[in-house]
Amino acid sequence: MSVEYPVMTERLDLNETEDGIVIFDAATDRVHHLNNTAAIVLQCCDGTRTPAQIASLVGAAFALAEPAITETEDCLSHLHREGLVH
Repeated sequence: MSVEYPVMTERLDLNETEDGIVIFDAATDRVHHLNNTAAIVLQCCDGTRTPAQIASLVGAAFALAEPAITETEDCLSHLHREGLVH
């Protein structure tokens, strides 16, 4: 992903579920279901954190020995392709 400080798209309607979040994007009339990991990544996209910082937060949330940098970058790329972050 080429965005240095990703930001969640503003037009999204988020609803928490037991296993993540369901997102409705009114602009595209699409519904997305994110698991807990992807939900954490998305909610960290506030324009103040780099992908590496987001990976560190994900690692801390799941008590990982090291940040999941590659996995977080893959998740951010997917969220970007789906129009959920920019």
